[in-house]
Amino acid sequence: MESSGAFCLFLRKEKWNDPRWDSIRNGKRVLDVFRAKKLPVIQIKEVHRPDMVDFGRELDGSEDIHCIESSPYTDYAKLTYPIEGEYLISKRRYSAFFGTDLEILLKGLHVDTLYMIGGLTDVCIHYTAVDAHQNDYHIKVVTDAVAGSSEEAHNYALKAIHYLQRDALITTADMEAALND
Repeated sequence: MESSGAFCLFLRKEKWNDPRWDSIRNGKRVLDVFRAKKLPVIQIKEVHRPDMVDFGRELDGSEDIHCIESSPYTDYAKLTYPIEGEYLISKRRYSAFFGTDLEILLKGLHVDTLYMIGGLTDVCIHYTAVDAHQNDYHIKVVTDAVAGSSEEAHNYALKAIHYLQRDALITTADMEAALND
């Protein structure tokens, strides 16, 4: 693992009956290693204002109203809840780079590689990975620690990310082995 990596976590409240929950358990394993090694952790969540003025074109697609900042379901997931010293970013668009201070934070931390878990693979992970690539960051998506809006959309997003950077896709086991060396 590059010494200048940061871990980006895209999670919101758990849905215990969701079959994609296994990806979050894998993400927790990766998060535990990052925390033990005292590597930078950036927790990112999407939030929207209750009056919905900041949704823009987002509701033109398949998504319904979601991530309203006053909703208890928009809080961070309990399993991976932020701890003191972790960086928190709220975003209003799919990419964590758009309209946030992520770029300033990454430069201040001297990061050149982003490790990503969470979801949705075909939405927030994909758009952030594209912007990271466009801004010359290395991308590492932990494939069994991300989940998509569907299996098909998940797989297509991973394929698109792999197209950008051939070494971008890793597993939880790969990550644990690299961080524990």
